[in-house]
Amino acid sequence: MIVKTLPPSSRPIQEDSSNGTNSRGELDVIDIVPEENGTSSLVVRSPRLLAAQKIRTTAEPETLYDPVSIAEHYQNRPLQVLRRIFAVLGPTLSFAFGLWSDSKRGIVVKNDRRRATQLRVLLTQLGPAYIKIGQALSTRPDLVPTVYLEELTKLQDQLPPFPNELAYQFIKEELGAPPEEVYAELSAQPIAAASLGQVYKGKLKTGEEVAVKVQRPDLRERITIDLYILRNIAAWVQKTVKRVRSDLVGILDELGDRIFEEMDYIHEGENAERFFELYGHIKDIYVPKIYWEYTNRRVLTMEWINGIKLTQTEEISAQGIDARYLIEVGVQCSLRQLLEHGFFHADPHPGNLLATPDGKLAYLDFGMMSEIKPPQRYGLIEAIVHVVNRDFEGLAKDYVKLDFLSPETDLTPIIPAFARVFADAQGASVADLNIKSITDELSALMYEYPFRVPPYYALIIRSLVTLEGIAIFIDPTFKVLSEAYPYVSKRLLTDQAPQLRASLQDLLFKDGRFRWNRLENLLRNARNSQDYDFNLVLNQGIEFLSSERGAFILDKLVDESVNGLDALSKNVLHNFTSLLRERVGLTAVNETPAATVEQQQTLEHIKHILGILRETRGFDPLQLATQISQLLVNSDVQRLGQQIANRFTQKAVARLIRQLLAS
Repeated sequence: MIVKTLPPSSRPIQEDSSNGTNSRGELDVIDIVPEENGTSSLVVRSPRLLAAQKIRTTAEPETLYDPVSIAEHYQNRPLQVLRRIFAVLGPTLSFAFGLWSDSKRGIVVKNDRRRATQLRVLLTQLGPAYIKIGQALSTRPDLVPTVYLEELTKLQDQLPPFPNELAYQFIKEELGAPPEEVYAELSAQPIAAASLGQVYKGKLKTGEEVAVKVQRPDLRERITIDLYILRNIAAWVQKTVKRVRSDLVGILDELGDRIFEEMDYIHEGENAERFFELYGHIKDIYVPKIYWEYTNRRVLTMEWINGIKLTQTEEISAQGIDARYLIEVGVQCSLRQLLEHGFFHADPHPGNLLATPDGKLAYLDFGMMSEIKPPQRYGLIEAIVHVVNRDFEGLAKDYVKLDFLSPETDLTPIIPAFARVFADAQGASVADLNIKSITDELSALMYEYPFRVPPYYALIIRSLVTLEGIAIFIDPTFKVLSEAYPYVSKRLLTDQAPQLRASLQDLLFKDGRFRWNRLENLLRNARNSQDYDFNLVLNQGIEFLSSERGAFILDKLVDESVNGLDALSKNVLHNFTSLLRERVGLTAVNETPAATVEQQQTLEHIKHILGILRETRGFDPLQLATQISQLLVNSDVQRLGQQIANRFTQKAVARLIRQLLAS
């Protein structure tokens, strides 16, 4: 008998069927299926897998973004395209003229609530693509005046709803039965309306409270015509304006892919499941459950979450919840999304991030997700390290790895340009800068030099800048880079990937000299990471140093150890001979010189590092003694000890011979 598990789609789903339940605690369904060769197969299915398999077979090809097919469709409909262009240009130019006229009459436009309301209504009327722009701006208090910010925030979930009759019709078409037969309860009116759909509060016949999201009518038609027009404009700009080197069409296609995926609620449900598998275990992160039996392409049924938007700080504080802590949790989760697994939430606006009554951060709306490939993830980690440590030569090379610069680009003028960009820190840590300011400065730099912006970059920046906007709203002093560096430091010290090991080597060594201050900075930051543990670093450090890849660092560490012991012995002899001469009166004894300034600095760094390690999570002297005794019988440790002893002896003997010959 063959045992196999069937996933809902080509993406593998992690199931734990050791006790007959999956990771959500649902009972699995087991079928015995006859095979052609006469044997039987035991097929294990969970309810959500069965439902998703059935649903996926009904998915239509039009759920995928195809710019070629869209172009073919609208090339034969020029009048429809022209009508849409004038429909957008007319009210937009009228609004812009109104702002100009107000400014000429001395009206302070940024404080004019009437104009702010007009802008919100304008974006709403222009459709989903422009609503997305307004949602992004609603998270930037550093860019948008307060009055406009308050109005644009309404675009997150307070858009005009469409009639219930249409929503009920979609539920019947997608789920095969009218709402009253599917749900035990359904709110009389939608409790929220967003750019792509509206949400009802309901209850299943089994008693669970759910959110039922129903897609807007004619959504695909309205999205595709805007994408077609914007794509043609992007292609024209890319062809005509020679200074634009970025792949504007590729960036727009990336956005189109994400929006079309967002319009497919089956895909959104799968995204939610995958997000739960990857990040649901993180402390104080909550991901709602998807009810696959009641989900299809235009209808999504998910667990109802009672919560408050992160930007409603007074309401959150009234419940005894620390909003700043939750944004720290969100930043740490985003770092794992972007730099660890590469599957990230590309639309983390306040309407999609809720503070639950028990103090957790709940993620909603998994329609707009994206992925970063491993080389790009490692390149981003290296770039953050080089920015924080002001290694602008290394940063320029990172931009080559990340496809912003071609390999043949002359980096000579770009390196000092990077130094000028980050000179605004004025001696402070670059981590004190915010992502928005860095992005703005780099945008000007990219225009001046031969940079090209790869398509994946736009959604990363959108995600980070949106999250930072929420953080700044909650705490104007919040610095995302400062919060990120402990995690990045931990990854550098513990990740076994060759790319990061090479980056660690470049960070710690310059011109063959060991940079103790960099190691000290890494350890100090890494200990602030939530999942950093001294024992993990100890074990992985031993494994790495005993390997061929760690030979270079091991050799340099032995050199530094010899220098440190030499400095220590010099200080001891210096103090002893001084004692004999000054207190005992043995003037015949020559006073031994103390350690040099450089050697003394090395000793100070070693003292600081030992102090940092003592304060690191997982450090326990008694436990460490037990671990050391266990490590001594480890073959890697024994081999490492032999290597250190051999090299230490060689260097010590060589130094002694040099001193004898010199004397």
